[in-house]
Amino acid sequence: MKALVYGVPPEPFEVPENSSLLAKNLSRTPTALRLLPDPTLPHQDWVITRPRLTGICGSDSKQILMDFGEGDADNAMAAFCSFPQVMGHEVVADVVELGPKARGLHVGQRVVLNPWLSCRPRGIEPPCPACESGDYSLCWSFADGDLKPGIHTGVSADATGGYAELMPAHDSMLFAVPDSVPDEAAVFADPFSVSLHAITRHPPPSSGRALVYGAGTLGLCAVAILRARYPDVAVAVVARFPAQAELARRFGATKVLAHEPRLAIIEELVAWGGGRLRQPLRGLPMAHPGAVDVAYDTVGKPETFEVGVRVLTSRGTLVKAGVHAPGRWEWSPLYFKEISWVGSNAFGIEEVDGRRQHAIAHYLDLAADGRIDLRRMLTHTFPLERWRDAFLAIADQGHSGAVKVAFDQR
Repeated sequence: MKALVYGVPPEPFEVPENSSLLAKNLSRTPTALRLLPDPTLPHQDWVITRPRLTGICGSDSKQILMDFGEGDADNAMAAFCSFPQVMGHEVVADVVELGPKARGLHVGQRVVLNPWLSCRPRGIEPPCPACESGDYSLCWSFADGDLKPGIHTGVSADATGGYAELMPAHDSMLFAVPDSVPDEAAVFADPFSVSLHAITRHPPPSSGRALVYGAGTLGLCAVAILRARYPDVAVAVVARFPAQAELARRFGATKVLAHEPRLAIIEELVAWGGGRLRQPLRGLPMAHPGAVDVAYDTVGKPETFEVGVRVLTSRGTLVKAGVHAPGRWEWSPLYFKEISWVGSNAFGIEEVDGRRQHAIAHYLDLAADGRIDLRRMLTHTFPLERWRDAFLAIADQGHSGAVKVAFDQR
């Protein structure tokens, strides 16, 4: 099968001298399109699928574009991955082969991937306490069993992802897509579920104010969820690119702000939400009282955290949903205002409106009922052979207008 492989000798290509740093990084990334053996079934309850549409996740693009940031590279998550990798975990696919013990699926069925390589996919019994409670992204076994280490499909060398012509998956990792939900909507099941988890676990107060920092896929999904589930909450969004800002407005953001200068973000949020600015001897001012009840940070950089804690109200919540390299940030407002700074890791079984089921099942129900439509976010698609063009569109979003980019293998 053809597959895009990360962790192999690079195949350099030339980019114009005036290209962005990320485009230059792409010219030397350790990534190449290769012919690999077709995947085999690691256990008898696994299946083989053929990807139809695979979204490029922000974490994947950071890795391939070598957008790691500067400074400390001591990342604890390195214990939970193995190489070489075939990435791609936002996958719509067709089932093409069933293992003898696979249940609940049939050949030809259209499915979306729940990528977590938790206890059941790894053949570990009994399941760990996290899996038993439905918190699959907190599984204790990501480096155990007879699969190589990896938290999800695409980061384990033994569980290749959707940047390929074929993809293996455990029967519990696949959800049937209703006929009424097109591929272009189904491909958002994973990122929607990430934002659903962050918001349902840390909801805004009634008639409160929420800040969504970042208007990529996770941020825009967060806006759509807030509008659908918390219509009385005012939502402000910080967007970096014009295409993102336009979609944030279409999805119902109350206020959309440019991503810089950061002083203007703080001043505008305080003017929007109330509160009072306090100017220190140097640096950014702090709102006290604050203007925002909860901030969903889908960027995860020191400079975004610094803004978040300055505009949050006392005992507000800063939810870290974005992934980026570590770095120092000025966090004295965190303790002074007794802010809760919490991480939000992917998704599992979630309770929505009193109904407890997998986050992806919630998404497919909402999409099938027409209550959520995210298709406008899918701005660019490419065949796998044009993988460099796909990542160049991401590297230069300001020019390309890319929001969600995907590989179309139909």
